[in-house]
Amino acid sequence: MDLRIFTEPQQGASYDTLLTVAKATEDLGFDAFFRSDHYLRMGDADGLPGPTDAWITLAGLARETSRIRLGTLMTAATFRLPGVLAIQVAQVDQMSGGRVELGLGAGWFEEEHTAYGIPFPKEKFGRLEEQLAIVTGLWETGLGETFDFHGTYYDLTGSPALPKPAQARIPVLIGGHGATRTPRLTARYADEFNMPFASIEDSAAQFARVRAAVEAAGRKGDDLTYSNALVVCVGKDDQEVARRAAAIGREVGELKENGLAGTPAEVVDKIGRYAEIGARRFYLQVLDLSDLDHLELISAQVQTQLP
Repeated sequence: MDLRIFTEPQQGASYDTLLTVAKATEDLGFDAFFRSDHYLRMGDADGLPGPTDAWITLAGLARETSRIRLGTLMTAATFRLPGVLAIQVAQVDQMSGGRVELGLGAGWFEEEHTAYGIPFPKEKFGRLEEQLAIVTGLWETGLGETFDFHGTYYDLTGSPALPKPAQARIPVLIGGHGATRTPRLTARYADEFNMPFASIEDSAAQFARVRAAVEAAGRKGDDLTYSNALVVCVGKDDQEVARRAAAIGREVGELKENGLAGTPAEVVDKIGRYAEIGARRFYLQVLDLSDLDHLELISAQVQTQLP
């Protein structure tokens, strides 16, 4: 059972803060450090000191860590051309010694596009499908060969398909609630399916759809890793849980219903219920990046209780 730390830096975090959290992630025995890919705060957060770029951040962390996996939930396809993204991710994979994973999504937050002059196309899912084909196709092209792609949105001719990642295959993550197109894309391109911020019941239904699509595509259902992303708020007692919930502007009851919240025993129990429906990896959305004691508690009293 993998526990991964998942951060939302657009809510307010410098690179130095992210580096501190990533080093704690490594030192405390977690499997990976992931971050969102956004350029604008959401909700009431002030967003200070301003956004950090996901792949520039991961490039820095690649040189400052040695064990943990590094990746995105999810890189927005609207932010980058697919050829450029393939180069960026392959380079960071080389810089990390082969520890990178790519979560890729269609992009959805129109306001951040408007704020930074990024085009926000009407047809996003078709672009995502072509990006997945191009990025994975470039990495899979043999040395000395060239890659061509002629689609509706992107056109590549005679690409040398360089550089190559350090890994033979960079794991690709696809996620979401879509009932038809998302499972189909997952079956074709993904190594992992992630269900974000969903109940056990909704996760079970979506895992079943994805598994069916994977098997229909001629793969084994268990070829994929099935994972959940959930907000985390753990305390050694009810008072500490309440304090941590207040620090992120959330209610304890809501967090217990929609996330992994409560005492270590309560959280271990809920993780077990997700595991029963097939989840094997959890992205713990940590919203207070200054509270390293929180990570220490999860490491010592949650992670140690998991198989």
